[in-house]
Amino acid sequence: MDLLELHNINKTYFIGEMQVPVLRGVSFAIRQGEYVALMGTSGSGKSTLMNILGCLDRQTSGDYFLDGEEVGHLSSDRRALIRNKKIGFVFQSFNLLPRTSALDNVIMPLAYTAGGLSIWKCRRRGIAMLKKVGLSERLHHQPSQLSGGQQQRVAIARALINNPPILIADEPTGNLDSRTSVEVLKMFREFNEKEKITIIIVTHSAEVAENADRSIRIHDGQIVDGIFTGGAV
Repeated sequence: MDLLELHNINKTYFIGEMQVPVLRGVSFAIRQGEYVALMGTSGSGKSTLMNILGCLDRQTSGDYFLDGEEVGHLSSDRRALIRNKKIGFVFQSFNLLPRTSALDNVIMPLAYTAGGLSIWKCRRRGIAMLKKVGLSERLHHQPSQLSGGQQQRVAIARALINNPPILIADEPTGNLDSRTSVEVLKMFREFNEKEKITIIIVTHSAEVAENADRSIRIHDGQIVDGIFTGGAV
C-alpha cells in the first residue's frame, strides 16, 4: 500500500518578479513500511522536497497524497494537525531544549497531541521510549550532559513519542562520528523492521543511503532514479 504519493510536484519561489523553480515535475510513491533514502547534493531540491513530504511547506502545483488524503492544498492548521499525528522528525542538530531533561524533551510533543493523557501517563510513555533507544539511565540528564549520539537518541525517542507511521530524518548522522553513525542507522533499521515505521532518510551521503532499501535521487529539482540498495549496515 502506498503511504505517500507525489504526482507532478512543482515548487517555485518568487523573489520580487523573478521566479525560481526548485522542484520540477517530481513524481514517486513510498509504500507503507518502506525504508527509503532521499539523496541529493546541496541545491538539488531535496530539502524543499523534504519540507513538502513533512507537511512543513506546500507545492506550487501537483498533488501530494498522504495516507490517501491530498494534503498539499489543505490549510496550514490542518496540515499541522496531520504533521503532529503522522510524522516524526529527526534533525542533524538534534534540536533539543538545552535546560530540559531527556525525559521532558521526549514528552514535549504530547502537550500538543495527547490532551487526554495525564502527566503521569505521558512520563511513563516517555520512559518507555527512552528505554527503547537505550537511555533508561539518562532520563534526567540535560543535553549538555549527553554525548552527541545520546542526544540523537533522545531526538529519535521524541520523534516517535506519538507513534507516527512516518519518520523523516534530515542528515541524522551529520554531527556524529562513524561508530555512532552506525549505531543510529541500526536503530532506524530496527524501528523499521520491528515497529513497521516508514523511514525516509534525507542525505547527501551514498554511504548513509546504502542502509536503506531504496534510494530516490534528486538532481536539479527532478527525480533521476530510484535504486534498490539492499539495506546493509
